[in-house]
Amino acid sequence: MEIFEKLTHAAKDFFIESEEVNPAPTTAPPTTQYGVPQAPAAAAGAAAPYAAAPTLTQPEQRHTDHINGILAGNGKDFGAYMKMVKSMAAAGMSGPLLYQTAFNAFSAVNGGTVPSLLASATQFEQALTTDHDKVLARHHEKLGELVVPGAAPSPVVQLAAQEKKLAADLADLTRQLQAKQQQLLQTQQQLAEERQKTQAALASYELANSTALAELQAHHKAAEAFLNATGAAK
Repeated sequence: MEIFEKLTHAAKDFFIESEEVNPAPTTAPPTTQYGVPQAPAAAAGAAAPYAAAPTLTQPEQRHTDHINGILAGNGKDFGAYMKMVKSMAAAGMSGPLLYQTAFNAFSAVNGGTVPSLLASATQFEQALTTDHDKVLARHHEKLGELVVPGAAPSPVVQLAAQEKKLAADLADLTRQLQAKQQQLLQTQQQLAEERQKTQAALASYELANSTALAELQAHHKAAEAFLNATGAAK
């Protein structure tokens, strides 16, 4: 019968998949249309001071490996049950029959019960929540939003401190530059005034000198002419 062929194929896929370290996720998990909640979208955190958070289409492999490590069980837990559900869904099953049939096969293989299976799911959810809180705290620590006594400052904190110091140095240099510019303007103004005074003094001296020289030369010529004439007459 078709249903048994599907079960056989699904069970075969399940046991083959369980041997893989990181099985490839199905493109469209069928659980959403039967009341199974999807993983919540990542909450929008506080915007970084100078750069917006990047928009990702898929997580980095290291993060996927980390999550897979948290969800790695002993093959007799909810993680194994989910693999069986995905295998049977890929074989064409859906709806309540999918989950019930998967549980029947899961229970037959592992001897699990509904309470223990659901308790395992709760444990996995709690593990993910706990890990998320831990990573989020570390993230805030890296950004300097959370101070851990005795912990070495992160590169973000170090660079933020360096940025603050450089900004303060720049502001101080700007104030010094403005002060020097003001001093330069005052000095240039004083220099212009002193040059004007010096030029005026030189012009006054040259006028006095030329006047005296002209007067002296005029009297010299007159004296020379009259005195020589008088001396010749005697």
